[in-house]
Amino acid sequence: MATETADAIFHNGVIITIDDKHPTAEAVAVKDGKIIAVGKRDQVLKTANENTRKIDLAGKTMLPGFFDSHGHAWMIGFQSMTANLLPPPDGTGKDITSLIKLLQGWAAANQDAVKQIGWIVGFGYDNSQLAEQRHPTRKDLDLVSADIPILIIHQSGHLGVANSKALEIASISANTQNPKGGVFQREADGKTPNGVAEEYAFFQLVGAFGKSLNKDVNDLFGIEGTKLLASYGYTTAQEGRATQASLDALKRVADSGALKIDLVVYPDILEIPDIHPTLEYHNRLRVGGAKLTIDGSPQGKTAWLTQPYFIPPPGQDKDYRGYPAITEQQAMDAVEKAFAHNWQILVHCNGDAAIDLMIKAVKAAEAKHPNVHNRPVLIHGQTLRRDQVDEIKKLGIFPSLFPMHTFYWGDYHRDSVLGPKRAANISPTGWVLAEGMMFGTHHDAPVALPDSMRVLSATVTRRSRSGRVIGPEHRVPVATALKAMTLWPAWQHFEEKRKGSIEVGKLADLVVLSDNPLTVSEDQLANLKVMETYKEGVSVYKRDSATASAPSPAMFGVTLPNRNTHDAHNLGIRHQHGDGCFNDALSLLMHAVEQASQNE
Repeated sequence: MATETADAIFHNGVIITIDDKHPTAEAVAVKDGKIIAVGKRDQVLKTANENTRKIDLAGKTMLPGFFDSHGHAWMIGFQSMTANLLPPPDGTGKDITSLIKLLQGWAAANQDAVKQIGWIVGFGYDNSQLAEQRHPTRKDLDLVSADIPILIIHQSGHLGVANSKALEIASISANTQNPKGGVFQREADGKTPNGVAEEYAFFQLVGAFGKSLNKDVNDLFGIEGTKLLASYGYTTAQEGRATQASLDALKRVADSGALKIDLVVYPDILEIPDIHPTLEYHNRLRVGGAKLTIDGSPQGKTAWLTQPYFIPPPGQDKDYRGYPAITEQQAMDAVEKAFAHNWQILVHCNGDAAIDLMIKAVKAAEAKHPNVHNRPVLIHGQTLRRDQVDEIKKLGIFPSLFPMHTFYWGDYHRDSVLGPKRAANISPTGWVLAEGMMFGTHHDAPVALPDSMRVLSATVTRRSRSGRVIGPEHRVPVATALKAMTLWPAWQHFEEKRKGSIEVGKLADLVVLSDNPLTVSEDQLANLKVMETYKEGVSVYKRDSATASAPSPAMFGVTLPNRNTHDAHNLGIRHQHGDGCFNDALSLLMHAVEQASQNE
């Protein structure tokens, strides 16, 4: 037992350590942000003196803080400050009429922000959950406004829709050719863009919108995103595909001292050639390695498969299998470059054809650089085949899987995307466990909210929105699912010696839940609440115990304690619940734009 004097002692609750040697404890002592004692209450209390804070857990459950296996912290901030178009249960975007009303309502409530930025932007629509079972088009969005450019982003983040004005600003017309790795969907004449853009075509629209943003707004996305992640119990976040703009913004945010949790960033290897990974944090930020994206989204039907989609998207024949976002040579070169520099590389592969290419690239890179131990990561792996599990095990590829898809899109995968047989094996955690492999589970926010308890529930139950179990053989025990959110992602990021479990010597990154996930009914896992999040022993988020619902972008409010400041980093932020909070978030966005424009 430690002889040091503790700054704080946590006690009087259930403590799940995620340490197989000592899985539970009665108390935990913390000093200078690190754990100095774990065990029986009487023994741990010996580290206290008259100045030690005794934190009463009041019967609640404490675990190590959640480690984000894959997400997009900067984009989460963007999501939190745009019109919420998510379908139930995270929003009300259930049909195209409701999307139009949501955009109209958002624009009306945020006229100053729209005027300053010049765009109306919404996030999270999902054609698979809309009553019409189709994407909105430019003509639908023109009903919101024909004069103001509008961009709405699909929940997958891989495609979106622009109105006619936005297409005009982005110089996209009937004469515009599809870019490599992307598609502009067309109207009946086969030429006129209908407003829907996929993959690299969509990124052209995002680029046009991005020109309206300035540094302060970009920085604000990083602040808001990490704060929302902390509210779901994450003490280490990930930005899983940084551009130069978002990387620069996150560095500025870190230098300002605004990051309250750790953030690991993976720049896009095809966009940022000079990457400098490090295992050490600077102001809670570090670059972890590189990111490569090989294909798209299964729910968007742009993932690259070896077998045809169960029901092809409109305009495609029965043999349609999606497509790669990059060339094979680009993938081979990028992975080889990462191995040559000993960079960790995360590779986005949803379709099994994309996974085949990743396996081929890693094999070639390992043959050329046999002594590199960079823990390459397969991101998503939703259609990972049984034979591919054997391959990635041999190659030491860590699978960061996406079982939360079973809830959000399990029914759609079964009925439209993959069909019953293949859909049952999306994110096949059962196969991975059968091989004795570690794995991570993630939210991929802003694809969905970064809801840690939804991640846990889906990994354990694999129940879809309709209540179906999608692939019962891939359900895992709660204790295993918790490892996939803590210790195993810590290993994924080379941080298993300092994070991921409650052990002496590790950082006091902790989360307090409303109840014990090991003893509540599995059907209640999604209803557990994050009550408080501690980063190195310091509370960075505390929930009002009387609050009935979890935080979400539509309920993520911002307070402006100092209206005269010219630095968005100094603006105070707090969680609110109730009508109008989303307007508060946008008022801060508008304020940042306003102040920046005054300083130009």
